[in-house]
Amino acid sequence: MMRFGLALAAALFVAPVFAQGLTGNIAIHDPTIAVLDDGFASFATGVEGSSDGGQIRTKTSPDGIDWQEAGALPGKMPQWVIDIFGYPPKNIWAPSVTEHDGTHYMYYSVSSFGKNTSVIGLMTNDDLKAADPTSGWVDQGLVLQSVVSDNFNAIDPFRIDSGERAWLTYGSYWQGIRLVEIDPESGMVLEGAQASFIASRKGDAVEAPAILEHDDKFYLFVSFDACCRGINSTYRIMVGRADTIEGPYLDKDGKPMLEGGGSELVSTQDRFIGPGGQEVFQRDGAPWLVFHFYNRLQGGTPNLYLTPIEWEDGWPTIAPLQ
Repeated sequence: MMRFGLALAAALFVAPVFAQGLTGNIAIHDPTIAVLDDGFASFATGVEGSSDGGQIRTKTSPDGIDWQEAGALPGKMPQWVIDIFGYPPKNIWAPSVTEHDGTHYMYYSVSSFGKNTSVIGLMTNDDLKAADPTSGWVDQGLVLQSVVSDNFNAIDPFRIDSGERAWLTYGSYWQGIRLVEIDPESGMVLEGAQASFIASRKGDAVEAPAILEHDDKFYLFVSFDACCRGINSTYRIMVGRADTIEGPYLDKDGKPMLEGGGSELVSTQDRFIGPGGQEVFQRDGAPWLVFHFYNRLQGGTPNLYLTPIEWEDGWPTIAPLQ
């Protein structure tokens, strides 16, 4: 089971709710956060079957607390995606936004649900504003793809810049999570770069990778188990650590993530069902974690959650969900 947009458009428009101090419209799936000069913007998986063609959804906030719907990115499914698939897929999945030298790069994925016929594309924006996060995006086309004969799935992209270099990590199910070096300026895979696996459960559920560099170590966050099932979801966020970005990533017990290892950071508790689909981002010079959970009190509607990352004996931790 891979990350996808919920079909119910009503999930986008809900009464104010509360999660870690958040208010307003926080119904979201697969969130990514941009911290901007005029506030915050979030981007998320498009809604299958919606009138906007399943485009990436956006929200805006002046303070990172109160969130309001800002609509979908303009346009429909990119034509190059339709040309590859031979038909218009239902929605765009799991966008991931990062900034480099003043330009925002947003990677996104499109897939056939349950299959690894998938693509990762890229949009860029030279003047992203929280006041209107839908404006200014230019589609740069295909970054990489997977087909049924591949042993990986080209979805759930996340970019990390380290020094003068940059990488893209991605993957879901199949043989797991991959890492490939990209050109920091174009955002495309470097010519001759070879992708390698950095986490695997040998076909079991592992997806939504994100990498954080901290104190000369690299931390790989992933989601284990089942998303997208409302209150029956079993998503949980796991983490491993490495001395170099290429790995090997080990959990607290020393088990390699390539062999199914991972130390649990957060899992289901109380009304917070299946936390996952996570990313890391920087806020006021410190690392934060963003993810969605399925709200038991709302019948399983996915909600936004933001929390600072703290450290204990060299490992990330977060405060109890509240």
